[in-house]
Amino acid sequence: MSTTVYQAFTDAALRWPSHPFLCVTPETAAIYGIAAGEISYQDALVEIETLKAAFQAANYGHGHRVGVLLENRPAFILHWFALNALGVSVVPINVDMRAAELEYLIDHSEIVLAVALPKRHALLRSAAQAAGSKLLIMGTDELPPAAPSVAPLAAALVDSSTECALLYTSGTTGRPKGCILPNEYFLAAGHWYAKAGGLATLHPGVDRMLTPLPLVHMNAMAYSVMAMVVIGGCLISIDRFHPGTWWDTVRESRATIIHYLGVMPAILMQAQATDEDRAHHVRMGFGAGVDRSLHAAFEQRFGFPLLEAWAMTETGAGAVIIANHEPRFVGSSCFGKESDDIQVRIVNDAGESTAADENGELLVRHAGPDPRFGFFAAYLKDDAATRLAWQDGWFHTGDIVRRNRQGFLHFVDRKKNVIRRSGENIAAVEVESVLLQHPAVKAVAVAAVPDELRGDEVLACIVSHAPMDADRDAARDAARAAELAHDIATWSLTQLAYYKVPGYIAFVPELPLTITNKVQRGELKTLARTLPGSPMCIDTRALKKRQEPVA
Repeated sequence: MSTTVYQAFTDAALRWPSHPFLCVTPETAAIYGIAAGEISYQDALVEIETLKAAFQAANYGHGHRVGVLLENRPAFILHWFALNALGVSVVPINVDMRAAELEYLIDHSEIVLAVALPKRHALLRSAAQAAGSKLLIMGTDELPPAAPSVAPLAAALVDSSTECALLYTSGTTGRPKGCILPNEYFLAAGHWYAKAGGLATLHPGVDRMLTPLPLVHMNAMAYSVMAMVVIGGCLISIDRFHPGTWWDTVRESRATIIHYLGVMPAILMQAQATDEDRAHHVRMGFGAGVDRSLHAAFEQRFGFPLLEAWAMTETGAGAVIIANHEPRFVGSSCFGKESDDIQVRIVNDAGESTAADENGELLVRHAGPDPRFGFFAAYLKDDAATRLAWQDGWFHTGDIVRRNRQGFLHFVDRKKNVIRRSGENIAAVEVESVLLQHPAVKAVAVAAVPDELRGDEVLACIVSHAPMDADRDAARDAARAAELAHDIATWSLTQLAYYKVPGYIAFVPELPLTITNKVQRGELKTLARTLPGSPMCIDTRALKKRQEPVA
């Protein structure tokens, strides 16, 4: 039995050497400037071994962390597996990250090297300098520079407990948290998917999985990549979701499985129906968050089930739940029923178990002797947060769910102060901490407002140093508000990933605060929903576009 991701891939390459492992579509190849076509397991292994030898010669080893900023290119996976062979943990870096985010990640993760696209090198150097880090940077076609230090755990065995990756999640009370994910986490995810069965049955050596989800997220890294490794399947990882060419890509790549975000079905359903809607080989989609009103209509039109699932970066396959058996209660936000190897509690605010059809917080753990099997190992440098998450021996998810009388689970809402926009989790406090650095901002609070395509959009309530009151001179203040909002949003794009930047900026005289001057999140959420369309709320969504780095 493999104990590392690298060993699992090596075993797959020995069993299925000529089978395709990765497929690069012509569209993605053109966007990335790389070759289109398929890479077999054997050819991928040769490249991995070459990279492994180069990193080993440069003295990278067990205990080092290396950042990987390579988008959804095959190079991401090849470098990941090569580094994993040496016990090096990878820290995926979102290509959309900007100055403030990169500075924090570099400092907090203590990465010693970043393997990155050349166009991102200047931004990484600037962020490293601001963080006081001597970060080394290389491109994919360069030999690794000599490691700046001896590998901290050089003498220790690399096994299933070894840190494989460090993935950052949205912090709810502060900066994003770094989830330490061991090899066991990724292996468990791959084997869980391979054995899920029902409507999610995988066919060894046959299935071709298409995903537009970013490799910096656990879904693509743990479920997509590792499932294909375990069954000898082919991964079709495209650069991102392109609605206009999506079905052409599905057909041309011969995909049998697709992974989706909730926003995707909503967009695809807007296109006019055609005779080719069912002209594909897809057996099922795996994802979460599909619009309840569109779920049944999508399946009827395109001819395959969308299997709604639940998991978190922290839970991995230790507590993944999926609606892969009937009844699925399509159109009700049902994500299935837990399997025998998962334990679930739903509790109210008093910590008491809820009754059927009663909302409560979802608590989970793995059944058996190790309740943390398949979960993250810990939050990096935050033992207190790790202990709090595992309070009383259960992982507290912060998600509100209910169980119907037949025993099936339904997603209701997020308890945590997290905004979910197009599949990206955004911590309100992170956005607030950055906005407070703008000279015009005296106070700020961020909340989610509904968006018919993206689920949530970010709205920032701002108290400016130069107060504006539309009741005094509406026209003048509205013009000032629009100008200032544009300035704040444009500046924010240099500090945050574009999707975190406020899509609405509302200037308010004061924020709803408690007697201890903390933001009343419940009142803020209610207030935020009333603001879009009002005179002092500026719609800045048109500015939210992916930004190219400044050289």
